Amino acid sequence: MINQYITELIRYGIKNKLIDSLDEVYTTNKLVEFLKVSDYEPIEPSTVRPINEILDDILSYCLEVGILDENTTGKRDLLDTKIMGLITPNPSHVIREFNKRYEDNPQEATEWYYSFSKATNYIRTDRVIKDEKWQSKSQYGDIDITINLSKPEKDPRDIAAAGKAKSSGYPKCLLCIENEGFAGNISHPARQNHRIIPITLAGCDYALQYSPYTYYNEHCIILNKEHIPMKIDRDTFNKLLSFTELFPHYIVGSNADLPIVGGSILSHDHFQGGNYEFPMARAEYKEEFTIDKYPNVRCGIVNWPMSVIRISSEKKEDIVNCSDYILNKWREYSDKDSYIFSHTGDTPHNTITPIARIRNDRFEMDLVLRNNITTKEFPMGVYHPHPEYHHIKKENIGLIEVMGLAILPARLKTELALLEGAILSGDDISSIEAISKHAKWAEEIKANHQDINENSIHRILRDEIGKVFVSILENAGVYKNIDDFRKFTTSL
Repeated sequence: MINQYITELIRYGIKNKLIDSLDEVYTTNKLVEFLKVSDYEPIEPSTVRPINEILDDILSYCLEVGILDENTTGKRDLLDTKIMGLITPNPSHVIREFNKRYEDNPQEATEWYYSFSKATNYIRTDRVIKDEKWQSKSQYGDIDITINLSKPEKDPRDIAAAGKAKSSGYPKCLLCIENEGFAGNISHPARQNHRIIPITLAGCDYALQYSPYTYYNEHCIILNKEHIPMKIDRDTFNKLLSFTELFPHYIVGSNADLPIVGGSILSHDHFQGGNYEFPMARAEYKEEFTIDKYPNVRCGIVNWPMSVIRISSEKKEDIVNCSDYILNKWREYSDKDSYIFSHTGDTPHNTITPIARIRNDRFEMDLVLRNNITTKEFPMGVYHPHPEYHHIKKENIGLIEVMGLAILPARLKTELALLEGAILSGDDISSIEAISKHAKWAEEIKANHQDINENSIHRILRDEIGKVFVSILENAGVYKNIDDFRKFTTSL
């Protein structure tokens, strides 16, 4: 059957324009050599299946003949990525194809590149579609919720192997450009099917790629070609707005540059964007204010659970200057009554999560005020998910969640199914180890809903998760009321 699988993979590559028909024999021979097939004869498939199904069958063959030495997710991912690398065009070809389309229409270029990234299985569509997604109503508008199932759980055998593996330090991190084509190892994903697009932002070299986990439509990452730390400053605002000029149909933002309120990779300067309207973008001004130094900039406090200032102008330079002004003011701002301290000793606490877009032919920047101070009561951060919500989520609130898209841990899928059954059957949830963490929450839900039954329980739990996420965002907001927020905006 391996002959048929090889032929099917070739047909898939030609169909998805990964392989030129002129290269069919050459590419076939590369696959025959790698898969150690001594007697190849094309066997045409009746149909060309999705790429994950083709690869699954090839991996089963590889396990039988010893090419795959252990049937773990980690080992399978390393091998199927290497196989896809054999049919993925070289970077120069991909860059030329992108640039050719970009000259005609930037949106056409990104749509092509996104489809290409899925066709190469760099974006594992079969895993991404498993993510559970829904919207939850709130006083701030509809909030987007996802339970992230696209990152596979690590097999204990892979974890053990990773612990024994020697770290090379190359690439330095998952965002370095050196990942393009990298073979990977048990502790670092393979990237032979990964291609990046060079771009220039405010005179600096960056690269565009898509996230393999695509938390939202066309979820892209814009990474600095140098491995340098995250930093929020005037240049950041300039680069974000430069990106919107290159890709007006995309939003783009940056995680903050401090621990707790920053992203998961603070060691490498990068942004995230995509073709998606986040809930925060739909939120209106709660009230507007003026900054005398910038009369041409519209300013306002956004009706959002976190503390957000939105500014807009027809001129990019106005937004860069005004954003930098607000950032510098915030860096040094303290308000004891609101428990906001810019520093403790020499340790800074104030920073900003910025998000840029073009809307109605105006440049727009959302500046989310962040503070990472900790206390004995809140050792993980005062403006961080509070302990009563850790049963749902205790990880940092980064850029994506700031904008109103919850990325909840995969464990919740199983836990919520168990919780539904336990609530319906009247079980003592505190005695069930797998879901005991949810016991208090479940009692509150039962007290607040008299209509719980088999038809409503799923919807009710989803709605309640949405309420928890909104409360978490309120935890992360540095201001809890508009009067305290005004004290800062009037100082500008």
